Amino acid sequence: MRVVAAMSGGVDSSVAAFLMKREGREVIGVTIKTWPKEECGGGDDKMCCSLDSIQYARSAAEDMGIPYYVVDLSKEFAEKIKKYFVEEYARGRTPSPCVYCNSKIKFGCLLKKAREMGAQRIATGHYARIIKRGGKCFLAEAVNGQGDQSYFLYDIPKEELMYLDFPLGELTKKEVVEIARGENFMSAEKKPSQDICFASGAGGYKKYLEKTAPDIFVPGDIVNAAGKKIAEHKGIAGYTVGQRHGLGIGSHEALYVTKIDAKNNAVTDSGRENAMKSRLRVKGFNWLIMDELNRPRSFGTRIRYNSKKAEARVVPKGKDEAIIEFSEPQFAPAPGQAAVFYEDEIVAGGAWIEEALE
Repeated sequence: MRVVAAMSGGVDSSVAAFLMKREGREVIGVTIKTWPKEECGGGDDKMCCSLDSIQYARSAAEDMGIPYYVVDLSKEFAEKIKKYFVEEYARGRTPSPCVYCNSKIKFGCLLKKAREMGAQRIATGHYARIIKRGGKCFLAEAVNGQGDQSYFLYDIPKEELMYLDFPLGELTKKEVVEIARGENFMSAEKKPSQDICFASGAGGYKKYLEKTAPDIFVPGDIVNAAGKKIAEHKGIAGYTVGQRHGLGIGSHEALYVTKIDAKNNAVTDSGRENAMKSRLRVKGFNWLIMDELNRPRSFGTRIRYNSKKAEARVVPKGKDEAIIEFSEPQFAPAPGQAAVFYEDEIVAGGAWIEEALE
């Protein structure tokens, strides 16, 4: 069976491709070029489409003796991900580009390219699993819960799950690195990056936004919980709900961004207690275990990648909207981020956080 292995140049994707080949698959290595080099974090070599990253991926493919190609999806990436990223920050929301990119680019467009190459499946270096039950495929957490990346994958259409392989789902990061060292892959010693691939240069996402969309930075008021002005901001795009550092406000108590009001161009900073929320409104569902939610159901719920699953009741309000009611208050749910629902190890689905309710 022919498999296209997405190779970013990192150790995870290199080992994923190697494991597929070791299983006897006919593997084709592919690096997705997602951004013009001159715009990708100023050419930072940590990004996924840098020349160094491509060289790491090419070297691993040569070591394995598999064909290797670079597929240019920079136009699609710019049209979908860049537009989404900028617009979300302009609206006072916190985008989740990795979730959005996985469903729209890495799996959507790549699966189409794979079929053009005569491949039946694609494999990636994500720490997650595909489980088959009753003739159906389900997305599940990695065995190593600490490194699980299933949160980022919830938005993949369930019809595509049968075509995916996640070879690292049973392994730990340490085991993956040991395999890479055993095969003398250059990526074995490469430091992983947690940055946004196209905004990984100095200054991070704020610098990127200032460079590419300076008009979204409009000065306004910073107010306290009572609505009283306490300072000024340079633009709501420079803030995210839950942010503590970089507020530019001297205070004896720890202050957090607890609300961003795009309509009034205001940022609310207050104590941690005001960042704790028990009810959220979400919309834009992608269900992986059913077609739609037609009755209240309880799930283990994550509101960010590295958060623990919290017990929550999801109450539908129409076909594509719901209220999440947590058993315990959660810290700083950010509009624009994803709420992902689990039934034990299985990813049930997810939706986008629209607002925290009082």
